[in-house]
Amino acid sequence: MNKYLVAIFTIIIFTVSCRKPNAVDEETYDERLSGGSNTIFDESSGAFSQMFPTLTGRNELAHELGDASFERTFVTAPAQVNPGLGPIYNNVSCISCHAADGRGKAPDVGEGLLSLLLRISVAGKGAHGEPLTVKGFGGQLQSHSIFGKQPEAEVTANYTYTEETFADGEIVELRKPTYQLSNAYIALPTNLLVSARLAPPVFGLGLLEAISEYDIKAKQDINDADGDGISGKANLVYNAITQKMELGRFGWKAGQPNLRQQSAGAYNEDMGVTNPVFSIESSYSQPQYVYSENKETEISDSVLTTVTFYMRTLAVPARRNVANVEVVEGKKIFKQIDCAKCHLSSAKTATNLAFAEASNQLIHPYTDLLLHDMGDGLADNREEYDATGKEWRTQALWGIGLTKKINGHTNFMHDGRARNYTEAIFWHGGEAQKSKEKFKALNKHQRVALVAFLNSL
Repeated sequence: MNKYLVAIFTIIIFTVSCRKPNAVDEETYDERLSGGSNTIFDESSGAFSQMFPTLTGRNELAHELGDASFERTFVTAPAQVNPGLGPIYNNVSCISCHAADGRGKAPDVGEGLLSLLLRISVAGKGAHGEPLTVKGFGGQLQSHSIFGKQPEAEVTANYTYTEETFADGEIVELRKPTYQLSNAYIALPTNLLVSARLAPPVFGLGLLEAISEYDIKAKQDINDADGDGISGKANLVYNAITQKMELGRFGWKAGQPNLRQQSAGAYNEDMGVTNPVFSIESSYSQPQYVYSENKETEISDSVLTTVTFYMRTLAVPARRNVANVEVVEGKKIFKQIDCAKCHLSSAKTATNLAFAEASNQLIHPYTDLLLHDMGDGLADNREEYDATGKEWRTQALWGIGLTKKINGHTNFMHDGRARNYTEAIFWHGGEAQKSKEKFKALNKHQRVALVAFLNSL
């Protein structure tokens, strides 16, 4: 080919490949596409477990390998298959807590913890601002152990009950959990701080990770400059991989900076499995610790990488019934009572040539990924980096309407105390107190419409 034609062709290709995508008009955008081009139209019991439809080739294979590892059940070493469990732990696999890639279930009265765990600390902060760990226990209570070892403590749940009343007289019962710790292997400190954490859904996380730090921080209103009573802020947390303080995105208080560290922490603390990020057993320096001359971690870097990629590439179910009259009315009410000020309907992912599938997507997660003061009722009185004892990260609402079908329950909030949307809204306080009061003033018809909208997400 003529060298001049080659040069012209190269310039054309470079120009086209570097051209910025056209801006998306959100008003005319199909609002069913919660995950942008990574939305799947699936209302079955497997709707939370589908890969990005944009994956091809080796990325599709990597997702499938990660899926297999996510479902992998660990057993006590030595074993030929999946050794490394414990010696103390909370569960035996990722999928055991995140059933069907959805949310965990709160324990019933007198029941032990299945897909809920207790974070623990004492007053003060660590070297990077993290919660101060408990001597002899660490930062998370492990209520199970392998044969011959003792769990850190046994935990059972109980509830106390109160009532809230709508303006039209309808009464709603609320429940607040308490946890009884017994048979601790050593005495627990009297100043112990405890925070229950329910396993959250894991689909769509790669899209939340793809939102730029700039866009998240731009939504902050730390000093409530606009006077609306809402003052969201970002959390700044320690990245154990880069050894720097970075934006927190994941966890109930946005205590993790990315999905790789989130996954590595769960392996280490939840299952007692060492990995390239956290290579020391959670039981180290405790009598439960089992010394091994094998210095290799219990899962390899490739396993951690594929599991992280699996979570990054789980698609988001499409919204349903978006044109239904009741749903449309409920959406308007959602905005009128100011739920949408924290549960922001839309976000745009950053341009990322290295992860093209998640790049430049208009998504509808219904979260701002910021911390908000939720009032005394939800307070765990336990700080986590910049998050106070009353602050929690806004949870994404996409897919929430499929929770009952996929997970068999509707347990919401950080500890699953709410058994339905109504209870969840009634637990909102602090910055959300005005929205709660507006919700209480709604008539029955409006409340039904609001629920219809939430069920459409």
